Amino acid sequence: MRSAFAGAREQVGTIDVLVNSAGLLTESPLEGMTLAMWTETIAVDLTGVFLCCREVVAPMRRQRWGRIINISSQLGIKGGVGLGHYSAAKAGVIGMTKALALEVSADNVLANCIAPGPIETPLVDGISEDWKAAKRKELPLRRFGMPTEVAPTALLLASDPGGNLFVGQTLGPNSGDVMP
Repeated sequence: MRSAFAGAREQVGTIDVLVNSAGLLTESPLEGMTLAMWTETIAVDLTGVFLCCREVVAPMRRQRWGRIINISSQLGIKGGVGLGHYSAAKAGVIGMTKALALEVSADNVLANCIAPGPIETPLVDGISEDWKAAKRKELPLRRFGMPTEVAPTALLLASDPGGNLFVGQTLGPNSGDVMP
């Protein structure tokens, strides 16, 4: 990560906005889940977010401006059958984002989360059709979202002045799956 971010800074200068949007999604009931499946999901979905955040925090604090937007999931709030590892990782992203926001917001570095519901991306391709069909029936909108419907949330959080008062928040474009 250090060399990747050093290369990015070399090419574009300062990094003003970080959007952590990588993820891995597999399905298994907890009692049958392997340690390897658990570890891989935590590594990608939580530790990866930590490593990226860690690389941008100091430079953002020095420039006294930055926006960190971590993509979580509504399952980090409510959990999901067969998705304990994914739910745990995404809940960790929410908690880590809140802690980070408390640490860096005085330096005008604002950390927030987006917790989408199911979105039509390759990430959900690994989930069974039965799970997807059942999930669509649960959603008040009866459909999964599209990436173009989530991206404006990131744009809001990254914007100035639009995102200036969001600190440690979790916004949920989730088709009505979670209504905090």
